[in-house]
Amino acid sequence: PVRLTGTKYGCGTGGCGACTVMISRYTPTTKRISHHAANACLIPICSLYGASVTTIEGIGSTKTRIHPVQERIAKCHGTQCGFCTPGMVMSIYTLLRNHPEPSLEQIMEALGGNLCRCTGYRPIIDACKTFCKTSGCCQSKENGVCCLDQGINELTEFEEGNKTSTKLFSEEEFLPLDPTQELIFPPELMIMAEKQPQRTRIFVGDRMTWISPTTLTELLEAKFNYPQAPVVMGNTSVGPEMKFKGVFHPVIISPAGIEELNFATCSHNELTLGAGLSLTQVKYILGEVIQNLPEEKTRMYQALLKHLRTLAGSQIRNMASLGGHIMSRHLDSDLNPLLAVGNCTLNLLSKKGKRQVPLNEEFLRRCPSADLKPEEILISVNIPHSRKWEFVSGFRQAQRQQNALAIVNSGMRVFFGEGDGIIRELCISYGGVGPTTVCAKNSCQKLIGRPWNEEMLDAACRLVLDEVTLPGSAPGGRVEFKRTLIISFLFKFYLEVSQFLKRMDPAHSPSLADKDASALEDLHSRHHSSTLKYQSVDSKQLPQDPIGHPIMHLSGIKHATGEAIYCDDMPTVDQELFLSFVTSSRAHAKIVSTDLSEALSLPGVVDIVTEEHLRGVNSFSIFTNPEELLRTEEVSCVGQLVCAVIAESEVQAKRAAERVKVVYEDLQPLILTIEEAIQHSSFFEPERKLEYGNVDEAFKGVDQILEGEIHMGGQEHFYMETQSMLVVPKGEDQEIDVYVSTQYPKYIQDIVASTLKLPANKVMCHVKRVGGAFGGKIFKTGILAAITAFAANKHGRAVRCVLERGEDMLITGGRHPYLGKYKVKSDHTNSGSPQVIEMGLLKMENAYKFPNLRCRAWACKTNGPSNTALRGFGFPQVGLITESCITEVAARCGLAPEKVRTINMYKEIDQTPYKQEINAKNLIQCWKECMAKSSYTLRKAAVEKFNSKNYWKKKGLAVVPLKFPIGLGSITLSQAAALVHIYLDGSVLVTHGGIELGQGVHTKMIQVVSRELRMPMSNIHLRGTSTETVPNTNSSGGSVVADVNGLAVKDACQTLLKRLEPIISKNPQGTWKDWAQAAFDESISLSATGYFRGYESDMNWETGEGHPFHYFVYGAACSEVEIDCLTGAHKNIRTDIVMDIGYSINPALDIGQIEGAFIQGVGLYTIEELQYSPQGVLHTRGPNQYKIPAVCDIPTELHISFLPPSESSNTLYSSKGLGESGLFLGCSVFFAIHDAVNAARRERGLSGPLKLNSPLTPEKIRMACEDKFTKMSSFINPPW
Repeated sequence: PVRLTGTKYGCGTGGCGACTVMISRYTPTTKRISHHAANACLIPICSLYGASVTTIEGIGSTKTRIHPVQERIAKCHGTQCGFCTPGMVMSIYTLLRNHPEPSLEQIMEALGGNLCRCTGYRPIIDACKTFCKTSGCCQSKENGVCCLDQGINELTEFEEGNKTSTKLFSEEEFLPLDPTQELIFPPELMIMAEKQPQRTRIFVGDRMTWISPTTLTELLEAKFNYPQAPVVMGNTSVGPEMKFKGVFHPVIISPAGIEELNFATCSHNELTLGAGLSLTQVKYILGEVIQNLPEEKTRMYQALLKHLRTLAGSQIRNMASLGGHIMSRHLDSDLNPLLAVGNCTLNLLSKKGKRQVPLNEEFLRRCPSADLKPEEILISVNIPHSRKWEFVSGFRQAQRQQNALAIVNSGMRVFFGEGDGIIRELCISYGGVGPTTVCAKNSCQKLIGRPWNEEMLDAACRLVLDEVTLPGSAPGGRVEFKRTLIISFLFKFYLEVSQFLKRMDPAHSPSLADKDASALEDLHSRHHSSTLKYQSVDSKQLPQDPIGHPIMHLSGIKHATGEAIYCDDMPTVDQELFLSFVTSSRAHAKIVSTDLSEALSLPGVVDIVTEEHLRGVNSFSIFTNPEELLRTEEVSCVGQLVCAVIAESEVQAKRAAERVKVVYEDLQPLILTIEEAIQHSSFFEPERKLEYGNVDEAFKGVDQILEGEIHMGGQEHFYMETQSMLVVPKGEDQEIDVYVSTQYPKYIQDIVASTLKLPANKVMCHVKRVGGAFGGKIFKTGILAAITAFAANKHGRAVRCVLERGEDMLITGGRHPYLGKYKVKSDHTNSGSPQVIEMGLLKMENAYKFPNLRCRAWACKTNGPSNTALRGFGFPQVGLITESCITEVAARCGLAPEKVRTINMYKEIDQTPYKQEINAKNLIQCWKECMAKSSYTLRKAAVEKFNSKNYWKKKGLAVVPLKFPIGLGSITLSQAAALVHIYLDGSVLVTHGGIELGQGVHTKMIQVVSRELRMPMSNIHLRGTSTETVPNTNSSGGSVVADVNGLAVKDACQTLLKRLEPIISKNPQGTWKDWAQAAFDESISLSATGYFRGYESDMNWETGEGHPFHYFVYGAACSEVEIDCLTGAHKNIRTDIVMDIGYSINPALDIGQIEGAFIQGVGLYTIEELQYSPQGVLHTRGPNQYKIPAVCDIPTELHISFLPPSESSNTLYSSKGLGESGLFLGCSVFFAIHDAVNAARRERGLSGPLKLNSPLTPEKIRMACEDKFTKMSSFINPPW
């Protein structure tokens, strides 16, 4: 094998961009070389004949030279865990090969198909902006001032003499981009393309044949011989079906470079596009045609181009062909509804001759009379020009604005014949509302001859709703939302056409109502800008001391070159096996029988591990009740492990796992929701309770009692690197090495030792780095590792296990959903595990002092997957419940929410509900500074002014405070240890118990050693984390990893310095090499362990009192959004964040943690929605169904500033842990949307409390903005 491991496998469906590579091809006829980014996970090797593939390793490495893209993404701090970085780099590299000075729009488009879970995208965009040819101005003069004019929305510093910095990197140091120094296209491939005769290439494998014709005649011959074989161009549709849906094609035909399929001609009345053109090429051609033709002829092309901008990511558009997109006829295809209304025709060809068929509803429904015959090929598509008085529009709404399949999309066309406004032709079609694209033929027919006015619109809505039927039980749900979108789109079309008519014939066309004009405007769109502000280091600090400087992540360059090794990048061990799991397909059932015979008979299958093999060791407990490794008699959720197949290869293991036959007998009750758990009294342990003041007394004599509830959905971790492990038996003394992507090596060691009945000293767990974790690589990882280790130990061979994205999401569980009920003054019910309940109760008051509070919580037992820790562990849920309560109190009292927040906020010296002392001075400071920096009062007035002028678009503004407690509730859980060696050449090796998850803990530890030993960072090295060097470590999580391990490292360094003091004082001008040699000569040990015993922590649940937390992180965030009341779409316009972080050890890493967590929070509260079937099966199993924020979701303006450090503490250099706190600030976007929806409802005369649950998806936003369309679409008697 070539051993190029830089390209990462993230999802296998082309949805995350981690596997992006650059494909270059040479066309002999035009003598041109084209470069495009593509998803390696979908590209069949056979389709690459004659192409050059450039992976991350090809553009630069630390061994040769790094490329400017790699350097800038690393030095601008655009990498954290680094798993997505090679894909990001390749997307931008390919863009620069085509456009050496790209625009910001081109950059955003190039990154649209790449997901990142760590950084929040801002630093990646900043890195890319350094290649742009712009001034850095955002091109918008808000409040009449340019953003480059200092002082806009700025606040004079609170304390004079505080020096702040605003830059995290220095552009002047960057390598220049020189396009002449790029890799050339391989000359041998050029010669081959020029000289080799064109003939069909056939590749034959064990199970299938790949036929690649190079001429049209050969293609027709192949299709005649194999009429059932699919024709594959980009493999974006057939590939995922074969990979994940078990579809098998013994023969595939893939045309290569056939000119007759790759052309575009524009005649006087139509545009003809070859079926083999990629969607990117189609996009480019449409852009050219629109520029060259008169506007009235291009309306169809403009509508197609608008959809192509948001269809999938750029990698998929580069691969997918126009013909493939049309022929796939997916129910949510974006182009087919438009093409279907545009009188388009398909040009077909077979050995029997030519034929044309219309691209209409019959074709899209696959009616035999209107479809292709098996031996026919789609050659091209004719798209007629629009005529005068003809108007075409396309609409779509998805869970995320870009790179997301539409929930509903639509194509609409009307032709008036002349300027009399009488409908001559009308075509309307929808995607996402049926098994394929649906045309509202009958409705359109009935509307012909009617004038284009309000009465026609009213009739049209009624007719279309009757014709495009969606039963209440329609697959995919969201029925009322879909029905509402169907007519909301129709209304938008009505307004668009009315506006055109008015422009063309002002005298005869009715004027648009002022309030309706906003329906046609796009959501707020501006260039991205950001400002960051942090404390400069003290001038008294030694120049070589790195603490407080924005130092790049130590693996940053390796992330960007693909040289950083993750678990699955480790070389194959001799005779290595692969393990694949069989999981339960029922949520609550008895296992009647398991038939392994067929699976065992398949080639390459070595063994299947079942519960019988694990007799006596099939359960392990930590914190909680014992958990079974493999289910034996009963399954209690979908995705539980039933058995594990071990085979010679990954493909063989997965194929065999599909053939294991498990027979179930369903059991009752089936409990899937918190409400059902309450109904069946299905709870873990007794309730937890916290009380402060006298609630009963407080309720006496209260004028009004407010009661409410809010439901908060769960969240998937979506770390970019799925669960991965490699277990290697050493062959002697029963020693075994476990290389695993985990946050908790000690737990892996313990569970593996227990399962293999070995002492822990025989099992060593090693972790170099983890590609993201967020709490999801602790307990479930241990179970997976234990079974993998059992297989390795049983067969004496190394075993590897890497989960597919869909398996990972199914097996691992995520953030706990919550149901919060409050009665002001407050009462809660939650779902989850006992630990998350305790943390939730202790953190629920957020930043507020409630004089009388009673809080009760239960952990519900359901037949959903067992949930686990996820960044914030309970706080993002309880915080939202409290903030919802505050918002509702404000509405009920007629006060602004920020006023109620200010009144109830903790005062400087105060006491929490569990009687812990607190100094909230910095909380109040953050709040005041956030209000000032965001120009809150000014912008609140501007938002109200905007809302008064726009009926269908609304803006919202919200500001939320944060008090995030840091501490794990137990001194035991925060102890840490470290080991520091000094070698005789003066170099240092440091190791500690923390895991590098992307948060930069290793970088901070080297900064600590550098300060303590007063030596340059380049002298210090850190190899990874292992139970071999530092035993009995705690899990890396809870925001304290750098805190506690840093104190242990500091302790070790101080021990060494104390020992070496006499040596150094004898030779103060010496080097570390001199001192180390002198110490060795005097027999002084140059190795020391360091230890930190943990933060004091206690909590007595009997009395409800204690000191569970060591300190608090304070902050505040103000967010502004704009919503589209007709579709439910929203745009994050601006966010200002102010944080109190103490003394920052590394401002670049700290800002990265805050904004990365914030964007993850925006996902949690707005778009990340887990969907289950009524039987408890998870539908959202990958990036195609589950949407995390993409580059289009970050606020257009993002401003982050830190309070000046004000107090010293006994933490590491008075710093604060920041891994989790920023996530909750994402709810400022939730409440800004809430504010915008409220504005819409007030204008529509809707009073009464507004109940909005989380996540606040387009569906919830649209349905809350009630209007005539939501009323029409509801199933209760329509108002006719």
